[in-house]
Amino acid sequence: MPNNWLFLTSYKKYRENLLKTKSFAFVARLGEHAFENTEAAGAFACMFSLNNITPELEHKFFGVNASNSRGEKPIYAAEKAILIKTNELILLNQKKQIANPDSSIVFESISKIPLLEEYADSYQGSGLADITQFRLLYWELPFIQNEWVLHVSSPNGFSDFSGMHFTIRWANGKGAMANSPLVTLRGRKAWGNMGVIVAWLGRIPAGRFLGNFFDNSGAVIIPKKKDYLTAIWCYCSSKYFPIEIRKINQKNQVANATLVKVPFDLEHWQKVAAEKYPNGLPKPYSDDPTQWLFHGHPIKTENPLQVALARVLGYRWPAESPAQESGRDTEMELADEARELIEAVKAFDHLSDEDGIFCIPSVNAEQAGAERLRDYLQLVFAGEWNNQTITQLLQKEGAKSTNLEAWLRDEFFVQHCKVFQNRPFIWHIWDGRKDGFSALVNYHKLDKDNLSKLIYTYLNDWIRVCVAKKNAGESGAEGLLSAAQKLKENLEAILHGEAPYDIFVRWKPLDQQPIGWEPDLNDGVRLNIRTFVEAGVLRSKFNVKWGVDRGKNPPGSYWGEVRDNDKHLSLEEKRVAREKTKK
Repeated sequence: MPNNWLFLTSYKKYRENLLKTKSFAFVARLGEHAFENTEAAGAFACMFSLNNITPELEHKFFGVNASNSRGEKPIYAAEKAILIKTNELILLNQKKQIANPDSSIVFESISKIPLLEEYADSYQGSGLADITQFRLLYWELPFIQNEWVLHVSSPNGFSDFSGMHFTIRWANGKGAMANSPLVTLRGRKAWGNMGVIVAWLGRIPAGRFLGNFFDNSGAVIIPKKKDYLTAIWCYCSSKYFPIEIRKINQKNQVANATLVKVPFDLEHWQKVAAEKYPNGLPKPYSDDPTQWLFHGHPIKTENPLQVALARVLGYRWPAESPAQESGRDTEMELADEARELIEAVKAFDHLSDEDGIFCIPSVNAEQAGAERLRDYLQLVFAGEWNNQTITQLLQKEGAKSTNLEAWLRDEFFVQHCKVFQNRPFIWHIWDGRKDGFSALVNYHKLDKDNLSKLIYTYLNDWIRVCVAKKNAGESGAEGLLSAAQKLKENLEAILHGEAPYDIFVRWKPLDQQPIGWEPDLNDGVRLNIRTFVEAGVLRSKFNVKWGVDRGKNPPGSYWGEVRDNDKHLSLEEKRVAREKTKK
């Protein structure tokens, strides 16, 4: 039978009935790969035998384990056949199984101390259905304000604060998301409360929960009394928590109710908490630029060059924005160190670019990109700067290049896409030549005016230099000029926006589709970057696709039920639709 009948809550009454009315002979856990047929891969199985006899008071049966723990080397069918004959047999009292949480059939001894559910409640997160419409990575927006709120997803377990890289289009509960028939809102009672968030898959890692909106990739544990929080955090972040969970539930995905059905010795964990956190739990802090808690200072991060360059191009992190600027009701809670770093890095904000255009070669009488970045870094690092700083920073980014110019031209964009999960907010636009025109642009500032400026100010100045070189008879000037002129044609096509260089947003009707380069940042990088990818003007490819998304559109959707992002619309179609709407 499927292994999960031994522990899932939905089988509770079934198990209780069997345990009370039938005499078990044995239960063998087989786990995954119990069948020789490879088509059954992914199925978790068990084997058991019972007699149609009411069990005596002290009736016992045998348990044998032929499954492997998660992360261990797989055990296949032939080996399992040997293990069920040779592994240790565990003698189990049938009546005592009924007393287990949810009457789960477990081989390990279950502690008799109170369960965590006496001290905390657990909540499942919301099911967002169409996450590409309602959820973005926070760096896809210049600011988290208006209809957007910070969002928490499943933690990774490698730091106390993780999973904080999303924002949700909540619109104060009055927008499309709250009214969508496909969205299941859950976990409201957890909003605004401190607790623990647990990823209920695999190894069940835990992270700190700060009261934000959360989705169903994680479940939240909220203490019934605030005084319990530190002890509960110490327990959930320890190695013992997943062990106890797996005693009663071996399924890959664990229900949120199961997370609090584990033994919890409050007095013991309060002692652990007092020793580990004598001054209470640390306030929120992160050196990871993919977390919205990040302070934004290049001097304290694993990606100093990425952060420094983002700042030069005018990007700021959510933690840097006061509540009134970010649309939040209250100030984000942060550690004192984070606030000090935020204040310190503000001293260099005047060096940031107004138009968000950073040319790698010297263009339009501006410094070459590498020189600008080096000057900025030297000021930021100040007393820590030495002759080896650039080399050390490049090594920290995992760069192969030995100088800033080569890194900017050849490696920056690849690393940027990797760090920021294939949703880059700095785009590397180039003409296809390493010695040609190259510019990094801040996507948040790349409106129609700044795209025109990139074409007709910066690129035109480069073309003027190339023409002068050609007229002077310089070797290779012809190729430089040709590449630059082709880039200009492609960028003008994007500016104009005729298919296939158009933006298509599948949740907007025809009359609301963009005409030319007029991106709505609320639609996200994935949709808006497509035209630049189609035109082939980005420095390197990255993992982004436009096909059919999972799920279906709600009934009555303009484009039908299929979530197809791979459409191109002519300018004429859009203009006609807009005129009809006006009339």
